[in-house]
Amino acid sequence: MGNCSKLIPCRKAITARYFNHLRSLFLLGYDIGSSSIKVALVNANDGSVLGMAQHPETEMPIASPQPDWAEQNPEDWWEAACIATQKLMAKTRIPPGQIAAIGIAYQMHGLVVVDQQGQVLRPAIIWCDSRAVAIGDQAFKTLGAEYCLENYLNSPGNFTASKLRWIRENEPAVFDKIAKIMLPGDYIAYRMTGEICTTVTGLSEGIFWNFKKNGLATALLEHYQIPETLLADLVPVFAQQGKLRSLAAAKLGLLPGIPIGYRSGDQPNNALALNVLRPGEVAATGGTSGVVYAVAESPVYDPQQRVNSFAHVNYSLENPLTGVLLCINGAGSLYRWVRENLGGLSYGEMEQLAATVPIGSEGLSILPFGNGAERMLGNHNPGAQVFGLQFNRHEQRHFFRAALEGIAFAFVYGMKSMRELGIPIHTLRVGNDNLFQSAIFSETISTLMAVEIELLATTGAVGAAKAAGVSVGIFQNPEEAMAQHLDIIERYKPASHRQAEYAEAYYRWLTHI
Repeated sequence: MGNCSKLIPCRKAITARYFNHLRSLFLLGYDIGSSSIKVALVNANDGSVLGMAQHPETEMPIASPQPDWAEQNPEDWWEAACIATQKLMAKTRIPPGQIAAIGIAYQMHGLVVVDQQGQVLRPAIIWCDSRAVAIGDQAFKTLGAEYCLENYLNSPGNFTASKLRWIRENEPAVFDKIAKIMLPGDYIAYRMTGEICTTVTGLSEGIFWNFKKNGLATALLEHYQIPETLLADLVPVFAQQGKLRSLAAAKLGLLPGIPIGYRSGDQPNNALALNVLRPGEVAATGGTSGVVYAVAESPVYDPQQRVNSFAHVNYSLENPLTGVLLCINGAGSLYRWVRENLGGLSYGEMEQLAATVPIGSEGLSILPFGNGAERMLGNHNPGAQVFGLQFNRHEQRHFFRAALEGIAFAFVYGMKSMRELGIPIHTLRVGNDNLFQSAIFSETISTLMAVEIELLATTGAVGAAKAAGVSVGIFQNPEEAMAQHLDIIERYKPASHRQAEYAEAYYRWLTHI
């Protein structure tokens, strides 16, 4: 089990010996999710995507030994990454010797623990596990709300540090064997390189980083009785963080020696993929949950804790750019439920029917909050509710529109909270693989927030691949890398002439929260 040295400098120079034999350069990007592992192959010359693959095709299992627990076997991520890579290389037929670098994006807030031999000691406690909530709340009270927010930008909450404390309290025999802890992306990089490293961005998402001191969150570590030695050594986000070793290369179907050049949590990486790298730029996604992610020019926190803040991918001590993350648990999960239980139509057919219903769904309102407590509502869980239903007036199509509007209104509610914190939102950049493909959904948000929405052709795995090119000098900086082949598929502008209708529907919906 190897370790990276403390804060390894970024080695951007490419040796002629390494690249001279390559006719074309290609980049691999991984998105390590909790449902599947996705991998993309990108042409470094023009940023075009040659192919994508994922494994498994159906969702990976999540174990729940007790209520509110969520665990996965890290070995399953690795096996899925290997199979997905083999699929992709077979499909694209690119010679493995032409892969210049690898980038990794991953599900945030997970915890992997290994012993001195690098063997996993227990299943990973993943992002949607809530067993450590009480531990984080107690630390927040003991250390003080003001101290935690000013130094960590967040409550310790249910984040990775609190999950590690849970192991210490409840599984002491396991805790005593821990040599290092890792985030999910750190673990995949470790399986590739044999080196255990992490980033400031990663430490901040686990509440292991003190923004005021620009160092480890020593007060929280001491409170939790966690030795600093359990934390991995630091590398920059954009850096050669190790090279693919022979055993891993054989399993992936690649060649040894390829640099691993980037790692980041999925939401900062999604923002990166959408070229959201500067203050005032905002990314969003409308999947099972909804996320709005804005870049602030310096560390910012919300006294009401409706949002969380972490070091962005291009954070540095000199330029402390911070990602402010709003998460809405109930989003696409509602629309999927409506589709599965009210007719089983395609999303395209649902959109067409919803478009025949006036704005406001003729008085029908739906709260989408049926997927757990909502942070932006003070951790209140109003559940999914239907209001104003009239049996002689409302049909299937009204439910389709009311569901889209209800999710959009939840986004608007959260984005207004972000504006209260002084975060400007002028343009929203979104990927082409979620709810923002719906014109009804996008126009509702665009009009109520008076913002333009740009629908872009990219994914998280593609962003991770391009980012890896920065570390080996193919691109000078992340901005150059992300600008490559980033096409706007659709642009939604506020429907100003309908603003009053949207506002009336929104404020009627708001009365039910």
